[in-house]
Amino acid sequence: MPDTSAPRLLGPVEVRELAARLDLRPTKQRGQNFVIDANTVRRIVRESGVRPGEVVLEVGPGLGSLTLALLDAGCEVTAIEVDPLLAGELPTTIADFAPGHTDQVRVVLADALTVTTVPGPPPQALVANLPYNVSVPVLLHLLALLPSLEHGLVMVQAEVADRLAATPGSKTYGVPSAKAAWYADVRRAGAIGRNVFWPAPNVDSGLVAWTRREPPTDRVSRQQVFAVIDAAFAQRRKVLRGVLRNLAGGAERAEAALEAAGVDPLARGESLGIDEFVAITIALTELPEPVEAAEPTEAIESTGSTESAEPTDTAEPVEAGAGTPGETPAQPQEEID
Repeated sequence: MPDTSAPRLLGPVEVRELAARLDLRPTKQRGQNFVIDANTVRRIVRESGVRPGEVVLEVGPGLGSLTLALLDAGCEVTAIEVDPLLAGELPTTIADFAPGHTDQVRVVLADALTVTTVPGPPPQALVANLPYNVSVPVLLHLLALLPSLEHGLVMVQAEVADRLAATPGSKTYGVPSAKAAWYADVRRAGAIGRNVFWPAPNVDSGLVAWTRREPPTDRVSRQQVFAVIDAAFAQRRKVLRGVLRNLAGGAERAEAALEAAGVDPLARGESLGIDEFVAITIALTELPEPVEAAEPTEAIESTGSTESAEPTDTAEPVEAGAGTPGETPAQPQEEID
């Protein structure tokens, strides 16, 4: 008869024993910081709002602390892990600590930043301790890749959590805030102390919860809107009339598009929400052709999109399995404006 008892969660002793068995020494270079507090992973699962039977996508399961808590909540888990050592060990950990739930976990050896498919049934929730130096590109990539994702909760560096959940006009509002709003309603869901990790990181952590919403428009593409967002924040202190002139084909055309969208040409990007960025993008695509056309690679066209609008990452990928709040390389341009 199969063992259907509740999974046992990992604590400080179990985490250190697993690390010793693997001869794993957490390093700052990899940003390896493992959650050692069972109450913290229970809290993450509770705040995520996952329901029994849901398929949950987890990024960077590491030694399995959060994975076991998700199994304890009755979920199936698809875990994306970039570290071959940790990916290979996770099934053994599940067999040891949750023997009746081994068939509820799929481990995918891949980089979440570049993955193009996810095996198994479509996941409905994303619950993860994201790699901190690529957290925003990973989140945006997965939201674009997997429309089946309906809701979720991620743990990221505290400053990034503030940016993701920021509203127009606030000091922390920027590219991550505006792009995340295309996909979902985002909110701050709490803070996480440093002492729940081993080793303790040198940065604070925060929880971000989100709920999928319908795209704000189908008249222009996401890539076109993201190109406008990128341009608006590329020179944060300059007014929109100036920063959008390359996309529009000139400052006067940029002003005309802004006025058609009902936006003050002297406003700055930090004051606009996703609906205003959409309105500007639509107005830009509907501008009449200029007598002397702008460079085709710079202007937004109604039939094309700007490739640079997609989230990019200039930093080296970190080991997603680490969970990762430690000292990390500089944030990619999309995250820190």
